[in-house]
Amino acid sequence: MTTPPDKRSEMRTSRKVEWLGRLAGWLMRAVGGTLRVTVVDRCGITKPGGMPGPVVYALWHNRIFTIAPVWARACGKHRQSVVLTSASHDGAAVAHAVAVFGMGAVRGSSSRRGVAGLIGLRQALRQGFDTAVTPDGPRGPRYGLQPGLVKLAQSAGVPVVPIHVRFGAAWRLHTWDGMVLPLPFSRVTLTFDEALAVPRGLAEDAFEAWRAALEERMRAGTDDLDFQPQPRRRK
Repeated sequence: MTTPPDKRSEMRTSRKVEWLGRLAGWLMRAVGGTLRVTVVDRCGITKPGGMPGPVVYALWHNRIFTIAPVWARACGKHRQSVVLTSASHDGAAVAHAVAVFGMGAVRGSSSRRGVAGLIGLRQALRQGFDTAVTPDGPRGPRYGLQPGLVKLAQSAGVPVVPIHVRFGAAWRLHTWDGMVLPLPFSRVTLTFDEALAVPRGLAEDAFEAWRAALEERMRAGTDDLDFQPQPRRRK
């Protein structure tokens, strides 16, 4: 098996962050194991051979706690994936958390070391790894889709698979993204949406229209658009 690309040694991290990240990962696994999950697969990705070649997963930042363990159960045995995380300590914690599920990490974002992150993701796609991107992270605005995900899929020639999650019962934290934590033993519906190919050679206006349509598609898959988390404090 090919080793997942990993840029963690070049980024901010510490022993404490690594420990906290792995603790969070095992908490995600423990809670995820209790969930009554319904998986809706509109693209065939949960079936071995159902989706040839790598894809770019598009998921909102506040859904990763739930998506990682469900993805591992539904796809982890026949697909490999890496996650884009920020270059900050928060990003390092996420990288260590998803490692619990056998997922690699590419460090970088639109706000810090963005070029390194994009290069790492393209390398991962060339090696056959799926890549998971939270297009409203790491700083928001919440449920705002930044164009980097669309550019990545377009330049690499791979489809985008939006992932939606709806919760039966959950805690919604007052963080900038409104992080959603499903209650143990609650019902969760996770949808792998239809795979979307980004046309090459789009003019600026057409590219923006495609980005806006994807954002609207992903927003339509959420169940808490009216929730108002606290704004991120400036340091």
